[in-house]
Amino acid sequence: MKIALAADHGGYQMKNLIAQNLRNQGFEIEDLGTDSEESVDYPDFAQRVVQEILRQKAELGILVCGTGIGISIAANRHKGIRAALLYDDYVAQVAREHNNANILCFGGRTMKIEDVMRRIDIFLKAKYEGGRHDRRLCKLDLD
Repeated sequence: MKIALAADHGGYQMKNLIAQNLRNQGFEIEDLGTDSEESVDYPDFAQRVVQEILRQKAELGILVCGTGIGISIAANRHKGIRAALLYDDYVAQVAREHNNANILCFGGRTMKIEDVMRRIDIFLKAKYEGGRHDRRLCKLDLD
């Protein structure tokens, strides 16, 4: 599985830890920046991952900013994107089962790496349920 990964300065350290952990598990990681803790604008990095997902160059995206909130808002402004802020284990499971999220968001300043990695694992092991959820997801992309 190819995963597109990006962060702003608030998520830079967490992004690097996620990339290292996922590469160690055999995932192909496309690191789209940022490359330092110098202040940058999170919408620019959300856009990079969004484009990888929409162009089907990656199967999953992961975004990190200070809290995960801003970068998830930026990603969700795009039709076809379902970015989920995985703030606990249950949310990680239903983000896949009910929402079929295609971008996972985390807070580099508000979450621990062990929690983030566990939530990524929970998400990856879950399966989209379809059914009644299909009807709801279709309504997300209405103009």
